[in-house]
Amino acid sequence: MLKKNLLVIFGGKSPEHEVSRTSASMIIDNIDKSKYDMFVLGITKEGKWLIFENYNSTKIKDGTWEDEGKEAYILPNNSKTLLILENEGTKEFKVDVAFNIIHGNTGEDGKIQGLLELAGIPYVGCNTVSSAICMDKAFTKIIIDIINIPQARYMIIKDTYDIEVIEKIIGYPCFIKPANSGSSIGISKVKNNKELAEGIKTAFKYDEKIVIEEGIKGKEVECAVLGNENPLISTVGEITYTAEFYDYETKYVSDDSKAIIPTTLEESTINKIREYTKEIYKILDCKGLARLDFFVENGTNDVIFNEINTLPGFTPISMYPMLMEHEGISKRELIDRLIDLALERRD
Repeated sequence: MLKKNLLVIFGGKSPEHEVSRTSASMIIDNIDKSKYDMFVLGITKEGKWLIFENYNSTKIKDGTWEDEGKEAYILPNNSKTLLILENEGTKEFKVDVAFNIIHGNTGEDGKIQGLLELAGIPYVGCNTVSSAICMDKAFTKIIIDIINIPQARYMIIKDTYDIEVIEKIIGYPCFIKPANSGSSIGISKVKNNKELAEGIKTAFKYDEKIVIEEGIKGKEVECAVLGNENPLISTVGEITYTAEFYDYETKYVSDDSKAIIPTTLEESTINKIREYTKEIYKILDCKGLARLDFFVENGTNDVIFNEINTLPGFTPISMYPMLMEHEGISKRELIDRLIDLALERRD
């Protein structure tokens, strides 16, 4: 069997650059080299595109890969071409399939997906429109309202806002979120009007549109999806922590958080989470993979939608691969199946 040319894309200009590098390292280490010839394309924080020919997961994680990169581009002319610039000229390679693992802005919001579609390259994950909608918390919430799945009270604000109106509609505590960010970057939990004003100011540093949500007291749970038309819905995992909320520090830096797989919730609650997961995945036209996050409210046990992530992390502590491993799917098999799903959509 002829090996396919696989392009792994990582990095990017988003604040989640380091998370993307860690995810890429895990993916690269688990690619089936007997099936794929791999090209590794990194985008620096400054936006420079570099091909890392002698790829090494350790150098990707620590950032030294940039010292060995050559400038490279994907041609948007439906030719499936990766163009590498060298001192003596250029080299071209045909790309059979791409695995984009750029988290956050530019990688998860439809931009890279649109470029790959123009280039004619099949790719892992959701299409341009689905990626853009799921990345934007405001648009996602509007759609969730339409299908009547419970979620926290929220407001969407852009340039003008009234603190008193926010206090009246949402109350305290509440969360201030940039509409288009992941890994809890730019998010604040606030308990009074002074913190509210500061939280809004912080969120506007990351986006021109922000979402304000009521704080829900309850367990935070996650569910993973793998597939296209008939997706596998995983068991439900639970996140515990002692921090104020599940922020970037708690997720990636400290040892404060713990994953419980499977959750200890009642079976009826688990079934409701999985039911909502499948419904949301379908209505948002997701493909390949996603992770959906929910709250289970204290006292009532009501399941409340939080958010969807169409390019979940592949770090050692990421819930998505852990949930799939609980389903009996190893990291190596998971990556293989995701690539097959990308090619299936193109066939």
